[in-house]
Amino acid sequence: MGSSLARQLVDEGYDVCVIDESPEALTLLGDDFPGQFVIGQAIDWETLNEARVREADAYVTTTDGDNTNIVSAQLVREHFGVPCCVARVFDPLRADLFEQTGIRTVCPTKDARALLHEAIGSCKLGG
Repeated sequence: MGSSLARQLVDEGYDVCVIDESPEALTLLGDDFPGQFVIGQAIDWETLNEARVREADAYVTTTDGDNTNIVSAQLVREHFGVPCCVARVFDPLRADLFEQTGIRTVCPTKDARALLHEAIGSCKLGG
């Protein structure tokens, strides 16, 4: 998710910095990735400083962990002052809760549920 979004944003002309714990993640971005790549955790102060998040207009966090994404987005918004912070959150209840704090959340679980419901609704069901 994160690497494909980073490529899309770069293709649209944005300056992008990717943070990942794994150096191997750089291969997902491709050899010609023109953005910055920082190895580290999304909730580590030094990593966020190295990534120059204080200069960012937006911050997106898409790790596999809801808690990491939520904490990282809060940290970047509140400490580093980034105005637009978006966190992928799989748990719909957490997504709704943190949306109320001003952190924009994207919940694939809710989105998939809505699409599945719509698909079922388009079927001609008997009864």
